[in-house]
Amino acid sequence: MSKPRFLLSVLNDSNDFQIEQVNGARQAAARFGLDLEIVYAQDDGILQSQQLLKPIQSAAEPRPNVIILEPAGSTALPHVARAAAAQGIGWIVLSREAEYIMELRSAFHVPAFVVTPDHEEIGRIQGRQLAALLPRGGIVLTIQGPVHSTAAKLRYAGLLETKPENIQLRGVKGHWTEASAQKAVHSWLDLSTSRGTDIAAVCAQDDSMAIGARKAFENSAHQLRQSWLQIPFLGCDGLPHSGQEWVRRGLLTATVFSPPTAPLAIDLIARFLRDGTMPPPRTLTEARSIPDIETLSSKGRAQPDNSTSS
Repeated sequence: MSKPRFLLSVLNDSNDFQIEQVNGARQAAARFGLDLEIVYAQDDGILQSQQLLKPIQSAAEPRPNVIILEPAGSTALPHVARAAAAQGIGWIVLSREAEYIMELRSAFHVPAFVVTPDHEEIGRIQGRQLAALLPRGGIVLTIQGPVHSTAAKLRYAGLLETKPENIQLRGVKGHWTEASAQKAVHSWLDLSTSRGTDIAAVCAQDDSMAIGARKAFENSAHQLRQSWLQIPFLGCDGLPHSGQEWVRRGLLTATVFSPPTAPLAIDLIARFLRDGTMPPPRTLTEARSIPDIETLSSKGRAQPDNSTSS
């Protein structure tokens, strides 16, 4: 019997979380004896759709048994999902809700489910981190994901839910990469409206963007450059060799650990192939603050009162 064939589509090959998704998926596939192919959408939803439709519609090569994807565009590719399910291909969506999952399960009787972080809870944790670090409040520069990203919207909604009223937000957009955040913050620093803004912290929706923001401040010729480099920088993902390491080195003050979703998805589908146990339609991974909130509160209480009114 041939190995089950899995196709994993990730956003890009440059973001540290996407790299960890691929590494974890490969380890899980090897553990279960699965044949795993990786494709990179390069942050392009149209390209991703084309990359996935090709093997679904191919008559020349064996089709994958399961497709796992993190959607790169504004939708979770419902038409591609139905085309896959019609061919008996399992469909797993990562890090995004997909309203059609129940339809796939009932109409096509294929394994179809979502494995996602609780993005709103990630945002809530960042709000609690800011509350702990800035007991006297202040202005926080937020680095958010792309406009079309559901994860970015939900994380921001969670942040608004828990941040204290004395913390005011200013925002720029990135694309989940260090370079995009560095460029966005550099452009923000060049604005005349930003020159008199006393930033109390930087809060990014992933660790790579937090580091990109920090590099923009490091390369700035602004008179507040040195004081800006002393403020808290917060990220998210908290992977051992990036976010957690940057916290240990003092480049980031805090991160939110959000475990990769692809390895868990493969674990769930491998169990289905082994014994027929259908995974639930939606599985959430669990996020946590690094360091814990009490440790950050101790840091916040030790900070001098540099807050200013706006």
